[in-house]
Amino acid sequence: MSESDQPEPESPADSEEASANAQLFGVWEIVEIEYADPSTQRYINVTPIAHTMGRHASKQFKKSEISIVERLVNRLMQSEDNTGHKQKTMKIVKEAFELVHERTDENPIQVLVTAVENAAPREETVRLKYGGISVPQAVDVAPQRRVDQALKFIADGTASGSYKSTTSAAESLAQQLVGASNYDVQTYAISQKEERERVAEAAR
Repeated sequence: MSESDQPEPESPADSEEASANAQLFGVWEIVEIEYADPSTQRYINVTPIAHTMGRHASKQFKKSEISIVERLVNRLMQSEDNTGHKQKTMKIVKEAFELVHERTDENPIQVLVTAVENAAPREETVRLKYGGISVPQAVDVAPQRRVDQALKFIADGTASGSYKSTTSAAESLAQQLVGASNYDVQTYAISQKEERERVAEAAR
């Protein structure tokens, strides 16, 4: 084969366009995702890849560069039943996304992003010691920790909603995502956020 017959290498622009056109789980578009909270936007990354094989695990703060969907999957794995079962947990998330789409007729990735923004606490308390006396003090929450806490609340609400219940994990997760995206205070994630901020307000 002559040099003229060889295929031209893919340009960075072509690869970026292909990545943008890729779909999460082969179904959901990742473009035109809207962010309402500029402080957490940097830490809510949306990509079509839901399994990076843990290549970020040994690097500090690299977790914020992977997809928010994979971070949700990883958080859901931190339970007695799902520990180490990533494919099983990804299936739960995929089924939950389908339920979210049926109920809201919206892109479930957008619903997840909105839910994380709504469930992210803005204030929390720390304990300061003054001469052996512990005093609670309200502090602002860093944006990266806000996203971490929101994912934790959503995962804990999913676990509590499906534990020893006829409600499936996918159904419970869909309820948490839809409720949090609508800022329903009856949803576990939103109620936990409100509780954190209420305690912090009393400790100002």
